Amino acid sequence: MRVLITGATGLIGSEIVKQCHDKGISVNYLTTSASKISTKESYRGFLWNPNTDEIDENCLKGVDTIIHLVGASISKRWTAKQKQIIIDSRTKTTALLYKTLANNSHGVKHVVSASAIGIYPDSLTNYYTEGEQEVSDSFLGQVVSLWEKAVDTFSNLDITVSKVRIGLVLSNDGGAFPELKKPIKYGLGANMGSGEQWNSWIHIHDLARLFLYVTQFKLEGVYNGVAPNPKTNADITKAIANKLDAPLFLPNIPKFVMKLVLGEMHILLFESQRVCSKKIENKGFHFKYHNLNSALNALL
Repeated sequence: MRVLITGATGLIGSEIVKQCHDKGISVNYLTTSASKISTKESYRGFLWNPNTDEIDENCLKGVDTIIHLVGASISKRWTAKQKQIIIDSRTKTTALLYKTLANNSHGVKHVVSASAIGIYPDSLTNYYTEGEQEVSDSFLGQVVSLWEKAVDTFSNLDITVSKVRIGLVLSNDGGAFPELKKPIKYGLGANMGSGEQWNSWIHIHDLARLFLYVTQFKLEGVYNGVAPNPKTNADITKAIANKLDAPLFLPNIPKFVMKLVLGEMHILLFESQRVCSKKIENKGFHFKYHNLNSALNALL
């Protein structure tokens, strides 16, 4: 089996590549950098440039599934320019893949795309399933909605489409977790706002396994990429502090302070989405890191 991965060198992509190789699955990947090209049989790189609509069509050879992860980081300050980069990095790359598939003979039968739980509205009480119709009116909600609509176009080519809505990824190698951990480690940890906002988290190992499970069993539709036990911001802060044997004595950080510091981006710390994992579990997927304690034991 051979898959094509976009965003293969990113946080999630790197873990998926590792698990592919552990399972004997060969990987083609797309990169914008010639220096990142590998020519190994099990790990082949191909150039593309979504901004100029260029792609090496040989990337499709032998591939039956595309795992589409690429997208600019949402953790850079949201200027008007950066917002457009965030949107374009998801929609333009998807459009280029669509055009390439539409104009070439290939064996691709399945596209599995990253998405995000940011599509769900901010709520302290709702418990979101994949069937939720309301979309967040935040910038993140707009991004994810445009992203998913772009991905849905692959079904016009008789390709099975799957979307994994990713929550807070716990990994020591990048993403939000090292930033969460750092102040707590030095005794400077504090809850954000009330601390009551829900964080639907997932360990990086389980997230990569989930992508490969959807790939292996050709599971169509939307799946929440979150562990079964969401926690509040206060719960996560306290749990990390306990693992690090670090004190928590600072007062909660008011929302208006972080809004002054981060601008619109402050919603990353304060929006609340309690998200359900039952759909993927009902398809037979079992989480290795079912609760926060086991995930933090593995990480800390």
